[in-house]
Amino acid sequence: MVLARTARPLVRWWGLALLSLWPVSAAAGPEDTRDALDRLEELLELRIEDGRLSREDLLPAILVSTQARYEASQGWFPTQAIAVLQRGLGSGSLRLCEACMAPRAYVERGQLVYDAGPARLDEVVRLDELLRGDSQPARAAIWIDEVRGGVSVRIVDLRNGAVLFAQNVDPTLVELTNTHRVYSLSEELERRARGDSLTQAFFDVVAYPGQHVSLDWTDQWGRSNENLTGLSVSLFDPVVGVGACHYHRVEYADILVGGKALMSVPTAVARAFVDSDVDVIDPIVTGVGVVRVPLGRSNYGAVFSASTNGQVGVGISMMNTTLLPVLP
Repeated sequence: MVLARTARPLVRWWGLALLSLWPVSAAAGPEDTRDALDRLEELLELRIEDGRLSREDLLPAILVSTQARYEASQGWFPTQAIAVLQRGLGSGSLRLCEACMAPRAYVERGQLVYDAGPARLDEVVRLDELLRGDSQPARAAIWIDEVRGGVSVRIVDLRNGAVLFAQNVDPTLVELTNTHRVYSLSEELERRARGDSLTQAFFDVVAYPGQHVSLDWTDQWGRSNENLTGLSVSLFDPVVGVGACHYHRVEYADILVGGKALMSVPTAVARAFVDSDVDVIDPIVTGVGVVRVPLGRSNYGAVFSASTNGQVGVGISMMNTTLLPVLP
């Protein structure tokens, strides 16, 4: 009995502790919907700007559903959703299909059909034909509904049924980030199953106080693509050197740490014709340690190098830029 009386307060305290650690999104309500609509407007603008959504494929669009989840959102959610779509797609490009969510009765194949559910694509096309007048047919149908923690949007091409855009949007885009991460993992597993390579090119120019100029062409591999191994060509330190390089990606800021072993081509050629261990300009083998720090999300980074020839310096690294059009 003593143990039972002691355990009850502990259970209460542990229950309160677990509730305090419960994710904020689990208790999300209509207060998050307005912020999620703002994020949706930004996403639509970005997808149109980067070409993933084409206005020619979207417009004119017909809005099929604006379903609120919470009672507190019933009065303003449909109006706000329409405003977001008009700002994102352009004014005068959106049609509202009030009949799509209302009960519908029509004759089909000699039978009277009564449908109170969401409209199918063929019904959306039929209703658009009946109500649009002389305007051109709608090209896309849009569903935008309030869900727990944000909004859900789906855009479908009415001509072929293809899904042009589908996403759950929350105020902080956490779900979008998680979806992108899972998709990237699936894409990576498929790439490995096909045996396709993932190449990365680096052009390093170290100018002060020591000098080192080189071009690296690497293949990215490993469980989380944390390793890069490949071919390196040096233009200075050593002069005209060829060899191998290897780097490891550090989680912090995606920093690359590694090195390369380069054979001096002039020295190798000289030793091939002279029966002595003569060095021309550079030793036969030069080791170079390298650290690359990306600059934001650009294709440029700071590079630090130190070679066995005593050359230590800092410079800039160009990563997969148009300066190297012949490399993937």
